Parts: sequence; C-alpha cells; structure tokens
Amino acid sequence: MDAVRVALLREVLAGTEWPAAARRFAGALRSSVVPHRGGLLLVGTEEYEPWHLAAHLVDESAWSGLPELAPTLVRHRVRPGAPAHLAVGLGRLEAAGRGATLLMVAPGRPDAGLLQRVHDARRAGATVLSLDGGDEEVRGLAHETLTVAEGAEVDLDTVQHLVSAAAGENSLPSPRGGRRRFRDRLSTLADRLTAPPPTRW
Repeated sequence: MDAVRVALLREVLAGTEWPAAARRFAGALRSSVVPHRGGLLLVGTEEYEPWHLAAHLVDESAWSGLPELAPTLVRHRVRPGAPAHLAVGLGRLEAAGRGATLLMVAPGRPDAGLLQRVHDARRAGATVLSLDGGDEEVRGLAHETLTVAEGAEVDLDTVQHLVSAAAGENSLPSPRGGRRRFRDRLSTLADRLTAPPPTRW
C-alpha cells in the first residue's frame, strides 16, 4: 500500500483510535531498533506469515534512510532453495539478545515452541513487540503491544499498513539530499500507482 492509499485510509479512520495507535506503536518500534542497531526480527505464527509487512518495512527503510527498519523475516518453514531473505528459520530467534528487537505478528495464539523462543529472547535482553489479536500470553511477553480484537473497525492486515507507513514517516530528512530523496519518493509512488500489483514478494 503506497502513501496515497495510506493517507486515504487514515482519512476513513479519522475519529477512531487506529491512526494514533499505529503511530504510537511505530514510534516504539523505531525507538527500539534505531538506537540499538541490533537488528529487527519479524515472526508470525505457523498459520500466519507476515511477509507483506516485511516487504513494506523494507520499502519504508529505504525511503526513510533507516536501514534498521528492514526486518529479517523468520519463518516456520523454509523451502529448499528459497532465496536468502526467505530462508531464515526459527533457530534465528535463539541468537536474539540484548540490542535485538523482535516483532511478533500473532492473530491467534502461537504454538508453545514459538512462545518459548520469544520468552527466551526476552530473557536474553531482546525487546519484544506484538501485533496481536488479544491473546493474553502473547501480550504478556511483549514490552509493547497493539491489539486488533475481533469486531474492531479494522483488521490486522490494515493495521500493519498503518504501522509500517508510520514507522518510515517519523524521521526528518537530512539537510543534504533531503529534497532529492523526497522527489525520488514521489516519483516512486507515481510509478507504483500505475504499475500492476506484485504477485509475490
């Protein structure tokens, strides 16, 4: 989802809690990954893989000039021959410690193995954030949460768009080259508006 569509989405959701809540959560994400530079790990549940959020964070990382926002997508199942950015398994969580940030996207309760790995990462010093459906155990593991409960005005996918967009917006452009990057981003957005949507990240 590009910046124009995100702006329209925020307009539709004006008067609800979601634009402000997404910005708050995005601010927590930025404040964790940028100062520590320890890497951002993104993991979903066995049933839900947040590859779309990973792609948007990669885009926002490039546009904002914050490489720390580009996540490592941690997958429950890695297919043989998968490209490097899609070939990181759950074992990567075991190396997460102080300085690392772990963002868990969990519409429902994850399996016990993932919960234990996230718990161990937190004990080792990693900062844990969750985009979740309200599971108490998930929320109990996270330092910062954004919950999309059943019956909310939005779904979890929509909130991920709001969060990723806000994560890339909260920085000021550097004095040198700021205008050029802004023009480049406008050009990129125009290209994306006219291009067909990708079939796969």
